[in-house]
Amino acid sequence: MSEGAAVDRPRGSTRSARISWGRVAALVVVALGVGYAPIAATELWPYAHPGAPAVGESLLAHLTSPRYVAEAFATRIKPYDHSLAALIVHSVLGGLLMLLGPLQLLTAVRRRARLHRALGVVFAVTVYVSMAGAAVYLLRTAPRDAFSGPAFWIVLATILVGTVFSVTFGIVAAVQRMPQIHQRWMLLCYGFLMTAPLLRLEWGALPVLLPGLSMAQINQIAVMHLGSVVAFGALIASRRLDRRTELPGMNGSWVPWWALLAAGLAGAAALGWITEAFLSGGGAQNHRLLLGYLLPFAATAAVMAWRMRRAANEGRTWAREEWRIHLVALSLAPVFSALCVLPFERAFDLDRVTALSAAVAIGCGVLAFWATALTGLRALVARETAKRTSAAPVAPTEAAPVR
Repeated sequence: MSEGAAVDRPRGSTRSARISWGRVAALVVVALGVGYAPIAATELWPYAHPGAPAVGESLLAHLTSPRYVAEAFATRIKPYDHSLAALIVHSVLGGLLMLLGPLQLLTAVRRRARLHRALGVVFAVTVYVSMAGAAVYLLRTAPRDAFSGPAFWIVLATILVGTVFSVTFGIVAAVQRMPQIHQRWMLLCYGFLMTAPLLRLEWGALPVLLPGLSMAQINQIAVMHLGSVVAFGALIASRRLDRRTELPGMNGSWVPWWALLAAGLAGAAALGWITEAFLSGGGAQNHRLLLGYLLPFAATAAVMAWRMRRAANEGRTWAREEWRIHLVALSLAPVFSALCVLPFERAFDLDRVTALSAAVAIGCGVLAFWATALTGLRALVARETAKRTSAAPVAPTEAAPVR
């Protein structure tokens, strides 16, 4: 075997490994969404008709224990009575969205433009109606009556707003003929929707690692990082689908090195304050909440920094710019969370730990939303700059004198 052939094979195998891992991740997400669809559609039937089958409740009881599930769902009967019809609309349409999301991605990848547009209209309308049902429930339910307390109420309201605005901005990007930005918004929207099946997954998995906790305590730990996880997943998918090395019209960076440094220092200071606040509150549950936030945060930050450095070394300026924007947003998420604590305490009459839990739970998701918006604005400015450059008249060159 020649030396060149020996070198070529590892490159090919590495590329095929990348493709296979991407496909595996996509298949896992699709399987999770499709598998959750019947669970979402039947989740609230027992509250309307006692004894009706509930796929998710039965499955969770088999994975954990009937008592673990029964104690949690028994507390939901009275709060759900206030807005049961709206909740059923929300959950049934949520199951439909779990199916429409993979179909949208498949039609986009296969370039079935007409079918993609038609399904996109159905997807957007379904999001708006489903979120309207969730809004009715939140407006009729006091934060203290939400499952696991007011922090979860705040998280649900934030996810609702993020989902609605993500699909709206996705529509605007499609109208503006910016398919890559449209793709980013729709992936982020589907990521916010995926918090529902991922939360159920953690209800079943975390009791294995943390036995003896109630579902309400497990829920408090899970929401500490779900916003960060789904936003990071949407970013990874967006970067994988956008293969452009450079963005025409993009000159320089909106995120210079000193901005990265300043954001990192501010984030580290805010993380120190958050850590001290959780630890000073005492109790094993506070320590678990802190770990549920810090470990995924650190892993996400490390991957973002690595991918940003790799893109810079390979000369992929557009990828480097997007990773920079999102890394700054992630660094500022603890700052945003720290600033939200006092308003949450005053507006919802919360104690310090509960307000801190709510602020930390929404911080990464909110900042990822604004990072996506800034990425879209960066692409829009670059496109307009490229248009002006190509349309600018070329100055005539002076003819050389004839001797």
